[in-house]
Amino acid sequence: MDEKRSEQSSAARVGVRARGGSLAPGSVVGDGRYRLLAQFGIDERAGAHLWRARDGQLRRDVALTLLVGDPADAESARMARRTLERAAHAAKFTHDGVARVLDVLSLGSGVTSSEGLLGVVVTEWTKGTDLIDLVAEHPVAPLTAARMVQKLAEAVERAHHSGLVLGLDHPQRLRLTTDGTLRLAFPGPLPDATLRDDVKAIGAVLYLLLTGRWALPGGPAAIPAAPHAPNGRLVPPRSLQPAVPAELSSLAVRTIEDGGHGGIRTSAAILRALEMAAEAEEHTQLIKAQAAAGIKPEDDGTVWTTKKPVKDKARRRKLALGVTVLVVAAVAILAWLGMLAISFFQDNNAASGPAINVAQPTTTQAAASPPPPAQPSGPTGQVQLGAAVPAKSVTVYNPDGDGDNTSRAKYAVDGDPSTIWRTDQYRQQFPTIKHGVGLLATFAQPIKLARVMIAGASQGTVVEVRVADSADPDLPATRVVGTATLSSASTDVTLPQPQQGQYFIVWISQLSGSAGKYQSQIGELTFLPAQ
Repeated sequence: MDEKRSEQSSAARVGVRARGGSLAPGSVVGDGRYRLLAQFGIDERAGAHLWRARDGQLRRDVALTLLVGDPADAESARMARRTLERAAHAAKFTHDGVARVLDVLSLGSGVTSSEGLLGVVVTEWTKGTDLIDLVAEHPVAPLTAARMVQKLAEAVERAHHSGLVLGLDHPQRLRLTTDGTLRLAFPGPLPDATLRDDVKAIGAVLYLLLTGRWALPGGPAAIPAAPHAPNGRLVPPRSLQPAVPAELSSLAVRTIEDGGHGGIRTSAAILRALEMAAEAEEHTQLIKAQAAAGIKPEDDGTVWTTKKPVKDKARRRKLALGVTVLVVAAVAILAWLGMLAISFFQDNNAASGPAINVAQPTTTQAAASPPPPAQPSGPTGQVQLGAAVPAKSVTVYNPDGDGDNTSRAKYAVDGDPSTIWRTDQYRQQFPTIKHGVGLLATFAQPIKLARVMIAGASQGTVVEVRVADSADPDLPATRVVGTATLSSASTDVTLPQPQQGQYFIVWISQLSGSAGKYQSQIGELTFLPAQ
């Protein structure tokens, strides 16, 4: 029943296009073998109409990818032939995440020009739910979304090892199976599709499940496009849905975007990251469930009981007598030690030192401590420092996606090391899910920075001092000019050579912590220029 409603909603969304000629429910294609039942989408980029049909010979439902176009158009015909060739190669590939290709029909081989078709890809029908219907009302829960995408990522990884491109970069080509995983139901990669396109598609599908928006070009009109920031960067899912974990939000963005450092470009890398993110979210959900049930995380389920004390008068008398004896013995020992100490100091006159007349102080005076040596004017090769220069502003710098505690960045330059800025807590150490995070200091005018003092920081945090050319730079465009491992009190990061600039980043490349709890903090930043 649900599948029937899905067919009706899909047909209502896509309608019937004139370009498809007589393509309508009840029409037959493929030399009359396949009767069209319901249309599930249109991939405009390839003129691919996606249908459910009935195989009249084998009496079973199938999925048809109908390549609609003008046979007289040489370019359209060439592109269709390339798509059909790729689909034919995929017929040898088997995986639960991809519908099996049953047949490929081309012009003169199962397809006639009178049908207005350039080719047909026939695959087994996938029972389940249309992906657009799945996100129509609300996004999918983060953990559920991660688990849904895993099967699809496994299929991409297997196909790429065989040199195959699957072509899953359109949401209407996918369906949610009855066992809760995503499947490529309408194979047929675009003529120029690459392995990278498959990887980006996994990130886009994850983004769609988390937000209900499509982040790649050429998506269907039924799904709103993902928003972009003024600088052109994709808005992270967590900015649209605060309940999305930082790991999954960053994973989706890093997989989709081509530019920037730390991008995920292979199916194997995204599969590993997806598995870790799913495990981290499962752990978080378990902790929340335990907290809701009143169970502390360290509880092991053991139940402790206490027996009532037995009332035994004889035993109580013996216990009282024993305690009394111990107290008397302890008092006797302390008295003996006290008498021994008094006798020692009374008998040893030499230890008392010479007599001193307090009314007439002796002429012998303790030598006064010499004053501290004057600060040298600077040995050869040592940079002379000027007074600290206050930053005009400090913001969280996070090119991989969401910022960490952006409202507390100001505390890093408020003059009080006890007020801190801290990162989010991560389940994995940088750069597994995120390459890093930092604080970007902007000065009113360029300075020649020689040293950065970092106080109130987490011990073991590894930082880099980077110089940038703008207030919103890409990470590869910045330069590392100093590094240090921080201590909890104060750490001086001395630059090998003073650096001229107006924008400086204190970049955390490694967090403090261990065992799935990684987090760092910074109490105060002081910027010292060269004189």
